[in-house]
Amino acid sequence: MVFTRRRLLAASLPFVAMLPRSAAWQVGSPPPSVTLTTTLASPTPASDSPGAWASKAEVPTPRSEVAAAAVGNRIYVLGGYDPDAATANEEYDPVTDTWRQRAAIPIGLNHSGAAAIGDKLYLVGGYDGGGRPLDSLLEYEPATDAWRQIAPLPTARGALAVATLDDRLYALGGVGADGVTGALEVYDPGSDRWEERQPMPTARDHFALAAVGSKLYAIGGRLEDWSNNVGTNEEYDLQADAWRPRAAMPTPRSGIAAAVLGDRIYVFGGENPSQTFDENEEYDPRTDAWRVRARMPTPRHGLGAVTLGDVVYVVAGGPTPGGSASGANEAFVP
Repeated sequence: MVFTRRRLLAASLPFVAMLPRSAAWQVGSPPPSVTLTTTLASPTPASDSPGAWASKAEVPTPRSEVAAAAVGNRIYVLGGYDPDAATANEEYDPVTDTWRQRAAIPIGLNHSGAAAIGDKLYLVGGYDGGGRPLDSLLEYEPATDAWRQIAPLPTARGALAVATLDDRLYALGGVGADGVTGALEVYDPGSDRWEERQPMPTARDHFALAAVGSKLYAIGGRLEDWSNNVGTNEEYDLQADAWRPRAAMPTPRSGIAAAVLGDRIYVFGGENPSQTFDENEEYDPRTDAWRVRARMPTPRHGLGAVTLGDVVYVVAGGPTPGGSASGANEAFVP
């Protein structure tokens, strides 16, 4: 470190001036030991930082209500609410900060869920252009740039959430033909079969789902109507096939996206009838506690969030409530 004259002067001040505010020292007692070099040179611990954002190359096709997932070291942004985006499959390379078009989705869709298992990506459910819930399950292999339709989702629905655990695909919640559902259905790629599991206690849509350890966390969303957003957080135990409530997300919102980095869950964006959100809230399943992190540079809903390495990429989404679109691509480092 290069010490400026101001730093050297500060170092020569009486010891009492250098004590942290929280230090307690009574006159007559031995003074606490302090290493002056450490005091001057230590940065704020990373765990106390709100994190930082950086803008990246924009998604070529602006859109919202997308699905997004990573295979290998590439991110795929899929479908979208705008008719021009409904079959879009665009691949992002974070190393070169560039995009390229890949094989179009066989059917136009929006409000789908996506997740990867091994070297394949799975695109689940959603709505078609007329707003009808879909039961489609599409498998995409980036190595061959090819799609195929596989065993359909038992409960057709859109605005659902998807995650993977133990090489299984979990499809949860959303809106089907009979309205909002808490259905939990699990797909095994090895057998190309689905099975039903214990439904989510609070049926909802436009929420986020994240896997940490052997648990799933269903966070936020809406009770059919975006004027009825919730912060509900429910944990699913894979081994017990059981749910339990956990600490609610501080800011109730829907149209959100979540990503896991380390053992923490980060929940981004959202909307209600009057605004889009720039919230970025972090949940720690070990302590069942939330904290606020650095706000998103671009508030939006219907976005995607994908972790690669130690970075979360937050892509696309609508900047205003309802049918809006953007190509925003912003990288968050906690």
